[in-house]
Amino acid sequence: MKVALIGVGQAGGNVTERLARFDANMGFEAVQGALAVNSAEADLQPLQSVETQLIGADRVNGHGVGADNELGTEVMQADIQQVLNDLDGRVTSKSEAIVVVAGLGGGTGSGGAPVLVHHLQQIYDIPVYALGILPGRNEGALYQANAGRSLKTLLREADSTLLIDNDAWHEQGESIESAFETINERIAKRVGLLFASGEAVDGVGESVVDSSEVINTLRSGGVAALGYATEVASEDSSENITTAMTVSRQALLTGTSLPDATTADSALLVIAGQPDAIPRKGVERARRWLEDETGSMQVRGGDFPLDSDRLGALVLLGGAERSDRIEAFMERARDAKDAQEAEATDHAEEFADDRLENLF
Repeated sequence: MKVALIGVGQAGGNVTERLARFDANMGFEAVQGALAVNSAEADLQPLQSVETQLIGADRVNGHGVGADNELGTEVMQADIQQVLNDLDGRVTSKSEAIVVVAGLGGGTGSGGAPVLVHHLQQIYDIPVYALGILPGRNEGALYQANAGRSLKTLLREADSTLLIDNDAWHEQGESIESAFETINERIAKRVGLLFASGEAVDGVGESVVDSSEVINTLRSGGVAALGYATEVASEDSSENITTAMTVSRQALLTGTSLPDATTADSALLVIAGQPDAIPRKGVERARRWLEDETGSMQVRGGDFPLDSDRLGALVLLGGAERSDRIEAFMERARDAKDAQEAEATDHAEEFADDRLENLF
C-alpha cells in the first residue's frame, strides 16, 4: 500500500520518522514520501528520515503552542497553503492513501491535524486517514480534554482514524521516556507491516493481501484499531495451524492498539511469514474465528510473504468506535473538560454545554 505520511506535532513527527525508517530498512517501499510539520523548531531538529516544515513562526517564534490546541488549530490554518505546497512530489500518482499522524493530547498535533485532514480532503481523491495517539490515563487533564476534542473532530474529517492508546503498547514500570520509545517502535513495526501488506518482497503467497483490502476494511470509517502478535514457526506449514490460530487470538484479544476493541463493522487478518510455513487451513480457521469474535461478516484474510522464522498475525478492525475503551476515554475527556470549567470560572460561557466541542 503506497502511502504519503505527514506527521503533525512532536509525537506525530517522531512516529512518522520511525515509520519512514522502518519502511526503508525493510525495503518495502510503501512510504512514498514523508513530511513532519511542527510549531516547535527544537522538535524538528532531531528528525533525519523525513523532510521538516516549521509553522506558526510569526505567532510563536518556533517555540511551540504549549499544549494549546486552539492555537495549534490557528497556526495550521494560517500556514496551510505552505504545508500543502510542501507536499508537492510527496503525494504522487502511485500514492493510494495519505496518512496524517499526530499525538492527540498536545497542542500542534491535536489542533493542527484535523485542519490538515480537512484541507487534504478538498484536494485529493485518495483516502485521507488519521493515525492518532491517545494520551495515557496519567498524562493529565489538559491532555485528556485536548484529545477528546481532537478525536471528535478527526472522526468527522478523516476517512478513518486508526487509534493507538498510549497505555496499550508499553511495559509496566517503564519511565515516560522509555515508554514513548517503546510505543513509537511498536507503532512503526505494526503500522509499517500493514502498509507493506501486498508488497511481496520474499516469495509469493497463495492469497496475498493487497492495498484494496486494507482500503475496503477502513471504508467503514470511524475508529480503526490494529492488533499484532508473533510466535516462532515450524518449517512444516501443517504444524503451524495451531500457531496461526494462537497469534490471531493474541493479536485481537491482547495485542491491539485499542485494548478491549473486539466489535467492528469490518476486519482484515494478515498472516505473515515464510510462504511455505503459512498454513492455508490455519488462515481460514482464524478468519472464521475473527468473524465470530467481531460480529462482522466483512472479514478479509490473506498472506504476507516475509523472510522470518516467526509466524505473525496482523488484525485490522474498521468501525470499532463502539468499544468500551473509547467510551471510557471519552468519559475521561469530558471529566477533564468539566475540571477545566471549574478552574476557569471567568470563562464559564465557553463550557456552556456538557459535550465536547469540535475544534472548528
